[in-house]
Amino acid sequence: MAGHAVITEDALERLRQRIGVPVLRRHPHVQLASHDAIRHFAHGMGDANPLWINPEYAATTRYGSVIAPPCMLYAMDDICSGQFGGLAGIHNMFAGTRFEWFQPIQAGDTITAVSALHALEEKQSAFARHTILQSYDSTFTNQDGVEVAKTRAFGVRAERDMAKRQGKYDGIERARYTPEDIERIEAAYDAEIVRGATPRYWEEVQVGDEITPIVKGPLTVTDIVTWLIGWGGLFNRAHKIGLEFRRRHPAAGIVDSYGVPDVPERVHWDVDFAREVGVPGAYDYGPQRISWFGNVMTNWIGDDGFLSLLDVQVRRFNLLGDTTWVRGTVTDRFEREGKKLVACDLWAENQRGETTAQGKAEAILPSREGR
Repeated sequence: MAGHAVITEDALERLRQRIGVPVLRRHPHVQLASHDAIRHFAHGMGDANPLWINPEYAATTRYGSVIAPPCMLYAMDDICSGQFGGLAGIHNMFAGTRFEWFQPIQAGDTITAVSALHALEEKQSAFARHTILQSYDSTFTNQDGVEVAKTRAFGVRAERDMAKRQGKYDGIERARYTPEDIERIEAAYDAEIVRGATPRYWEEVQVGDEITPIVKGPLTVTDIVTWLIGWGGLFNRAHKIGLEFRRRHPAAGIVDSYGVPDVPERVHWDVDFAREVGVPGAYDYGPQRISWFGNVMTNWIGDDGFLSLLDVQVRRFNLLGDTTWVRGTVTDRFEREGKKLVACDLWAENQRGETTAQGKAEAILPSREGR
C-alpha cells in the first residue's frame, strides 16, 4: 500500500485562510427533529429515557412533547460532528466538544447550523509526533430563529504513516470476558437509574455527591452500526452516491488490501485499517462517547433539570471489546442570573482502569423555592 499524506506548511497556510469564514452548507443527517429521528438517535447511544422515545410519557412533562437528547446536535451538523475540511489525506481523530444549550430541541423543530473554522494549533504528540489541533465553532437555530445552542468541536489531525511507526498503542490486545464478567456488566446496566419525573431539587444536592454511573459495552460493531443509524456518519455513502462523493473528495477513497477504495471512516469497524493509523483495533466515534456523557447527566438531573453545558475531551481510544463506565461527581452548587445550577466533573474509564475521556458539565435544577 502506498504511503499516506503528510502535513505541509503550504496546506496549513491554505487552511488558515479559512479561519472565521462560514463553511458552505452541507447535508446534515437530520434537520427535522421528528419523533423517529429522535428515537433513532436515542437508541443509537443506548439511552432509554422515555422523555426522548415515549410520546405519551413526554406529554405529561413540562415540555408537553418528546424532546431530543441534547447531544442530538451531532446528527444536525457534520462540522460539529468532526467533518473537518482541509489537509486532504491527513487522518482526523475527534478530540472533543464544548456544548452550550439555551433551549431544548422539541419534536417538530427544524434545526439549522452555521459553522466556521476557529483555530489551528500545532502540537507535539506521542501518538504521531507532529499533529494539528483543529477547531470549529457552530451556532444552531430553530425554525423560529431562536438560538438553541453553540458548540466548539476539536479534532486532532495526524499523519497515518507516522502514527503507525510511533506505535504508542502497541501491545494492547482486545479484551476477553468470562460469563461472570458479562453478568457483572449486565448487572450494572440493570442498576442504571433514570431520574425522570422525580425532581432533583437544587437544595438537595451537595458538593461531592456522586452522579449515578452508567455502563456502555463491551463495545461491538453492532453498537457502532446502531449509532450510525441515529447519527449518520461523516463519509458513509453507498454505491453510486459513494462513487460521486469520492470523485469530489479523492482523499476519501483509500484503497484497501483487495484493491477496493473505501472511506477513512472504516477505522471504526475495519481492524486492519485501524492498525494502518497506529491503533490496535477498530474503535468508537468521539461523538458517540461524548453523547454517553450527556446520557449520564440527563439521567441524573431528571425531566425538570436542563443540561446547559457539557465540555468533554477524548483522551484515549475506546476499542472494540472495551467496556466504559461513565462517572461523575458534583463540584459546585451556585446561582447565576436567578437560576440554580450545579457543576460536575465527569470521566469515562475502561476495564483496564484507563480514563478515556473527561469533562465538565453544568445543569439548571428546579428549586423548592419555585414550587
